[in-house]
Amino acid sequence: MRAFGLFLAALLALFALPSRADAQTAVDLELVLAVDISYSMDYDELALQRDGYLQAITSKDFVDALRGGAHGKIAVIYIEWAGSHEQTIVVPWTLIDGQAAAEAFAAKLAAAPVRRTYRTSISSGLIFSAAQFGTGFKGVRRVIDVSGDGTNNQGPLIEPTRDDIVSKGVVINGLPLQLKSPVGSMLDIPNLHEYYEDCVIGGPGSFVIPVRDKTQFVNAIRQKLVLEVSGITPPSIAKTIPAVKPPRVSCTIGEQMWLQRWGN
Repeated sequence: MRAFGLFLAALLALFALPSRADAQTAVDLELVLAVDISYSMDYDELALQRDGYLQAITSKDFVDALRGGAHGKIAVIYIEWAGSHEQTIVVPWTLIDGQAAAEAFAAKLAAAPVRRTYRTSISSGLIFSAAQFGTGFKGVRRVIDVSGDGTNNQGPLIEPTRDDIVSKGVVINGLPLQLKSPVGSMLDIPNLHEYYEDCVIGGPGSFVIPVRDKTQFVNAIRQKLVLEVSGITPPSIAKTIPAVKPPRVSCTIGEQMWLQRWGN
């Protein structure tokens, strides 16, 4: 009889457990910050990039934007990526609901070492980023904010990868870094923003904010994060999806340039 009582108590406790969906915290936005750390970025640029995110996340504009949502809070994760097997979670999913939480997130990010590694696989970075959604949080919107200074040259092709992720309700926005002149380079292209617009970003209201000068970096990141948190994208920078039209830049140009230079 006692054994049956224990069994019944265990059974009732099992049904009383919250489901995975119920256990998730409701937020206005699940935001993945996916940051390029490939060798084409020198340490000064990597430090500038890191500092840009630190300043943007703790800015008054950013905090005011997140407070304007229905829940008044978002979840953010910071990921660094490079080659197809180089993705690292630097700061895990964190609930940000005000200035103190934003500063705590920034402190964790500031404490992480700045590093860089080989190759550029935007596609692998996006796949890794998309896999992080639904872990502890349930957002009204899901956005991947990907920054980088080059084209995809390793891993899955970028265009079908983008399309697959967008089909699952994720918006991809881009921050192409055009800080160096591509003249004489065999791996860089002059119109990286067009490559990002046509091959990388996607989803309703997706947009690109190019950075062409180091002095623009902090403001560009802050503007981008505020737009993503608010969910309002001005028509002037929102992506317009044309009828059937080929990309202005080949979405395999990175792979083509790598093959021409290295033969593999």
